[in-house]
Amino acid sequence: MENIKQIIDSLGLETSLTLDEIPKIDLYMDQVIQLFENKFNESKRNEDEKILTKTMINNYAKGKLIFPIQNKKYSKEHLILMSLIYQLKGALSINDIKVTLNDINKKIINEEIDVDAFYSSYLHLTSQNAADFKVDIEERVKDVKEEIAATEKESSAYLEQVLMISSLVHMSNLFRRVAEKLVDEIVVEKEGKRQK
Repeated sequence: MENIKQIIDSLGLETSLTLDEIPKIDLYMDQVIQLFENKFNESKRNEDEKILTKTMINNYAKGKLIFPIQNKKYSKEHLILMSLIYQLKGALSINDIKVTLNDINKKIINEEIDVDAFYSSYLHLTSQNAADFKVDIEERVKDVKEEIAATEKESSAYLEQVLMISSLVHMSNLFRRVAEKLVDEIVVEKEGKRQK
């Protein structure tokens, strides 16, 4: 775990598609894929991983995660939604993402939302999240080392790693479960009834 700082630095935590990087003109699917591949390339786990594919985009359209395109071109609003989907799909099911983004899609179609302002707020929060995460990781490393020192006669790098992995996955699951409950609240509000 001595290399945890290098690992964190390699993750590209601050990598986001900014409003300045989104072209003012509508893009064809291949251009959208290229934009996402170039932007999020360093966040891939390995070279074979795909950030965005034609199949993914078609599935987002068929699943109504994004509002219908015009003339086979994707607008800035589509790119913003795909950026959100890219982040959300790491923790939520496609159905949960659809529920989450459904009203935003409607508001975009009806021009009832300042998408740039909303996305700017999202980018601000993700930047703050990345900063908080770095501090939190340092604390977790310290806690894991203390736990190992208290329970093991000999320090074991492997046991430290397993404990750290378990702790991170547990924390991830806690955040995911809260997010899922918030998605469930959207469903309850739409249906106007309480789930049991």
